[in-house]
Amino acid sequence: MSGVLAVGLLAVYSAAGILVWFVVAPATGRVPASRRTLPGQITESTLTGATARVSTALEGVVRRRGRARQMSEALGAAGLTVGPGQYLVLVLGGTLGAAAAGVVLGGLPIALLLAVVALVLGWRALPFLAGRRHAKFADQLDGALQLIASSLRAGHSLMRALDAVAREAESPMAEEFSRVVNETKVGRDVGRTIDEAASRNASVDLHWVAQAITIHREVGGNLADVLDGVSATIRERTQIRRQVKALAAEGKLSAYVLMALPIGIFGFLLVTNPSYMGQLLQSGLGIAMLAVAVLLLCVGGFWLSRVVKIKF
Repeated sequence: MSGVLAVGLLAVYSAAGILVWFVVAPATGRVPASRRTLPGQITESTLTGATARVSTALEGVVRRRGRARQMSEALGAAGLTVGPGQYLVLVLGGTLGAAAAGVVLGGLPIALLLAVVALVLGWRALPFLAGRRHAKFADQLDGALQLIASSLRAGHSLMRALDAVAREAESPMAEEFSRVVNETKVGRDVGRTIDEAASRNASVDLHWVAQAITIHREVGGNLADVLDGVSATIRERTQIRRQVKALAAEGKLSAYVLMALPIGIFGFLLVTNPSYMGQLLQSGLGIAMLAVAVLLLCVGGFWLSRVVKIKF
């Protein structure tokens, strides 16, 4: 039994490692294999070909349902470079790995529970990564505006100032302003491209910047002074946001503990004393009680998330 358990745990850790490597890890920027080999000499393994076919099929299903654009935007907002089909393959792979671990650990009920948990995590991963990226973007916006204002005062044009941000800022600010510069080079209006960048990053402050640039292009004026005023407002908002975050940290930690405690105790008892927990897993009443407990835990988690999430 110990050998089977070790194989199951190895499968789970392998699936988790693949998910982290291809989804969470940033792109390395390596030269693709098609540019490093002669035409017709690229050979792919059976696993790679099967994965590509499954990814293409899933992407076709998403496109037929009319969700391709929405999912692509969600992946872009999360800062991921994979396509919808590839992401679905990763989620399904993690789900199968979790189900296999559940079969090894506690049978079919645990396998179903872990599979549902893996699906929920895959579904919530994009909003979580997008929120983290948006928060990082908001923290970098003040410095980017100061760099633009300094470049304008030094005599550079607006496009040269935006390009300086794209070259010198960190991700995700550099990525967004690089996209703004590239779209402007092909003929799009700079105010509109910045406004779209603000929408992608859920940044009200950048909307103000886009409006200021649009007004400046229509009526003129000193754009550097305007950006300094916007930057000061953003700096004050950021300071208030950080104070609120510090005050709400204790409530968030309490919510995490309350959510993790029943799950941790259940998993600990399941591993250390399977016969004790088997009474819940081997009867219809016990499974119904577990289902009710999971439902109540989800309701309580949603309520706690609303309590500790402060909007201003």
